Amino acid sequence: MLSLSREEICREIFEGSRGKVKVKKPGIAVKNLEKIFDATLAISHHKGFHAMTLRDLSRETGLSMGALYSYFSSKDELLDMIENQGRRIIKRVLEEQIRKAKGAAEKLSIALYTHLYLSEAYSRWFYFSYMETKNLRKEQQKKAIENELFTEKIFMDILDEGCREGVFTIADPPLTAAAIKALLQDWYLKRWKYSRRKITVEQYAQFILDLIEAFIL
Repeated sequence: MLSLSREEICREIFEGSRGKVKVKKPGIAVKNLEKIFDATLAISHHKGFHAMTLRDLSRETGLSMGALYSYFSSKDELLDMIENQGRRIIKRVLEEQIRKAKGAAEKLSIALYTHLYLSEAYSRWFYFSYMETKNLRKEQQKKAIENELFTEKIFMDILDEGCREGVFTIADPPLTAAAIKALLQDWYLKRWKYSRRKITVEQYAQFILDLIEAFIL
């Protein structure tokens, strides 16, 4: 249903960074941004973004140091580009999908499935974003915390709506929303555990929905 290919994500980043990216030809810029972001996520997964050097990135992408500087002026700017675009996509897709639902019960189901499917399709970004938060500058850490709270608030609002409708019975919606968020994070932070058990994202999504509904209905 959604267009989330790496090419289209990088095209969005290019369009939103025209003032910073010095390469003007969209075809070349988007192709190289794909290489840069793929390499950044891959290197960060093994040694951490903080430990990654631009020489590491140059070697992994096959782009010269000068070519890399045509897309960003520093590692901090590269981090901003990756983090900001990821947050925009998550926020936009979640809100678009939830708007299609009628009633709190359907909204809860759609929100859970959408978040998990996004984290499956965009797993390296979710993992990167969580693990690298500690290395962000203060203003970026604030944005990361706001993003965390934004997701929790989506679920808290759905839970509150369900209580008003009389379909949910919850003593503490904020704490319940925080617990839901933790269950969602477990999928992309400990993906290896579920792969070993041959649990699919569809199975995990249904399990979480059943678990939460058993608690709140």
